Amino acid sequence: MIEVLAKLGRGPVFLAGEMLECVITFTNPLSVSSTSASSEMLAWASAQIHCQFHASENRVALPPSDGSKHDVQAENETVFVPNRGERGQCILSTPPKILFCDLRLDPGESKSYSYCETLPIDGPPSFRGQSVKYVYKLTIGCQRVNSPIKLLRVPFRVLVLHGLKDYQFPQDEAVAPSNPFLEEEEGLKKDSRLADLATELLMAATSRRSLHLYNISNTRGKVGTFCIFKTVYKIGEDVIGTFNFSEGDIPCLQMEESIQEEFQRRRGQPVSYSTHARHQEACLHTAQSSFSLPIPLSSTPGFTTNIVSLKWRLHFEFVTSGESAGTCVVRGSQSEAVTWTGVEQIEVDTFSWDLPIKVLPTNPILASYVSQFSSTNSITI
Repeated sequence: MIEVLAKLGRGPVFLAGEMLECVITFTNPLSVSSTSASSEMLAWASAQIHCQFHASENRVALPPSDGSKHDVQAENETVFVPNRGERGQCILSTPPKILFCDLRLDPGESKSYSYCETLPIDGPPSFRGQSVKYVYKLTIGCQRVNSPIKLLRVPFRVLVLHGLKDYQFPQDEAVAPSNPFLEEEEGLKKDSRLADLATELLMAATSRRSLHLYNISNTRGKVGTFCIFKTVYKIGEDVIGTFNFSEGDIPCLQMEESIQEEFQRRRGQPVSYSTHARHQEACLHTAQSSFSLPIPLSSTPGFTTNIVSLKWRLHFEFVTSGESAGTCVVRGSQSEAVTWTGVEQIEVDTFSWDLPIKVLPTNPILASYVSQFSSTNSITI
């Protein structure tokens, strides 16, 4: 029996273009109850990253796939196929890397191997929507002699930040800040600079503030004014706005998932909406109000591929009265107690308004704290 343990050192969330590093440990455990401990032998082990795409058959019409492709691992058990048994299509994969060949482990012995690979910068982000899914996994395959291949899959999340792909790092390394007391590998140095660049780009895009005023009106005239100071946010931030109005409102934070026209199952197919935050407030006789809607760190920033487009919006529903609700005025000289009771029925009008906003990724280390994926995965073979 051999235990295989894979651990992502920095957490399970990465930016596209970053270096993923995983330490894979193979152990022949020394059991106390075992009377005849013996050495264990593995023929080989390999690792590869792939992105699996799955589409809803009721919503997405994909072009016919090549029927000549088949599961080669089912016929030849020495071939490493990372996405064997997975649903959907493998739309992206990195070259496989061999970790070792002919590994012998004595009882109680363990050996670790480091797998490093740069995530493709032109791939889609991780996304689980109502119509499509993009799922990233690191798959480690290993095999005993004359035994089937065992696969250990390590799921992780990928965030995509536009602008990193076109950035060119300076050729003169002397101008880049460095620590003379530390020796860094070239790949790790570039990866660190990529994360710093992403942080700078996100700060520059989301720190700009300017006053945006919107007049809210219905058929009877102006209802109020909505004020917001920016329309570009990172996941994990709060959307804060204020209202100057005379009646009620219900603001919502929604995600809009739409399939590109050529891949729609039916022409004029409706857009799918997912609500991530709600706020409801009764504002009768209130002149001003405000709201704060958090953007979850687990949510997916806006993106566009050849199949699906994801956008964010603030969705508002206003309920306004057609007639005055009535007020009660108590004179200062009046000594008797007065009770005012609200009307039982009132004529109202309901209308909605949508404000598009832009949602960007955030620092992947911050997103790792709330990730549903574990940094450590293991199997026993």
